[in-house]
Amino acid sequence: MVNDTPFYALLSRMRYISRWGLMRSSIPENIQEHSHEVALYAHALGVIRRDVFGGECDVEHLAVLALYHDASEILTGDLPTPIKYHDPAIRAAYKEVERLAAEKLISLLPEALRESYRPALSPAGEEARLVKAADKLSALVKCIEERKAGNREFLSAEEQTRAALAAMALPEVDWFMEHCVPAFEKNLDELGAMEL
Repeated sequence: MVNDTPFYALLSRMRYISRWGLMRSSIPENIQEHSHEVALYAHALGVIRRDVFGGECDVEHLAVLALYHDASEILTGDLPTPIKYHDPAIRAAYKEVERLAAEKLISLLPEALRESYRPALSPAGEEARLVKAADKLSALVKCIEERKAGNREFLSAEEQTRAALAAMALPEVDWFMEHCVPAFEKNLDELGAMEL
């Protein structure tokens, strides 16, 4: 008899965990949508690193890391940023909670699959840095969308996120900010998507 493997069913519930809990959002967002967007941006940053700057990067692996970067929030929920980063002790404690949640998720997989998923649930090093940058890009896009919808609630978050992205000092991020982010300010007609 094969035991049930709840890992994938649990991850499918990411759609029920809302983001930006302390903010009044015009456009609701859940961690499943967010993870997809972060995977897109992480992949883009990896391609930029490889193809524009000639650096080494496994872009597909980077996209997978980003896809799972918030998987532990299935068990922890999405802790609001002002709380998570308020104090180094809180941040350290939350990191440990995230680590334990990731280990719990890994334990829900069959033994034969666990080591394949471990790196995706616990990225480290330069890859983790690029995923973090992609996560910040996702936050910036959210702030831009909210501002465009007339929601002033996200103005200071947008300013702080832009500053955090600049402080990362990653050429891939700077390139994305210069060449890609301005398009998020445009409407569908301005993007030229409807021209055939």
